[in-house]
Amino acid sequence: MLRTPLNRARVKAIIFMFLMAIFPILFSWATRSVIESRPLPDINPVVKEIIARHPAEIGESKQLIFATNNDASSFHVTIHALEKKNGVWHLVFPTFSGSIGEKGFAAVDKKREGDGKSPSGIFPLGIAFGYGPSVLTKMPYRQATDQDFWVDDVNSKDYNRWVKGKSNATSWEKMKRDDDQYKYGVVIEYNMHPIVRGKGSAIFLHVWKRGESTLGCVAMSEEKVLKILGWLDPAKRPLIIMGTESELFTLSSR
Repeated sequence: MLRTPLNRARVKAIIFMFLMAIFPILFSWATRSVIESRPLPDINPVVKEIIARHPAEIGESKQLIFATNNDASSFHVTIHALEKKNGVWHLVFPTFSGSIGEKGFAAVDKKREGDGKSPSGIFPLGIAFGYGPSVLTKMPYRQATDQDFWVDDVNSKDYNRWVKGKSNATSWEKMKRDDDQYKYGVVIEYNMHPIVRGKGSAIFLHVWKRGESTLGCVAMSEEKVLKILGWLDPAKRPLIIMGTESELFTLSSR
């Protein structure tokens, strides 16, 4: 039996409805493609100058995270992520906001346990950590459980170390927190090579709590932490550079 062909008006109506249905998807793809293809802005001249002033401290590193501000008492910082390719530093992501210790930055070599400040200086980035068995990163990774603690007792032999199970310490920080601030993070290797008792402990890059200050760490949104973890590569010797711009300018003279 022969089928009656669709009339032209009905065909046009079906095509129109189909185009209307997929238009938002096509528009979204086109917009995303334009956004992702936009070149990132040039590196802040101040950041460029800090890099130029510290060739010895930066050494062979090809990945740098900057956490800087202009007020040592402020806990608000701007985060820059840079990578060196073919001898030239480039921004990896657009700059974004982060937070540090509630009392701002301690001057170089002035950070002390419990002072509520973040240390100033240039430090290696160590192991990544989180609550799950793994996370998308090239960094060495350690899962934080209910049995994992970071010791901040200045009188303990385990001071500024991650321990599993009971310790002789009288105070420590849980690595699996109830507020999910350590859901994802990476250790900032401050006061670790060597460890000096009382100079400060448990300095991490981790998830913030709605933009609030920390006790000395560098914090940012969960989305940004995951981007950082996915980008970091231990083969590129990643470093974090922390402090006020004026403090970092004079760092090499101290």
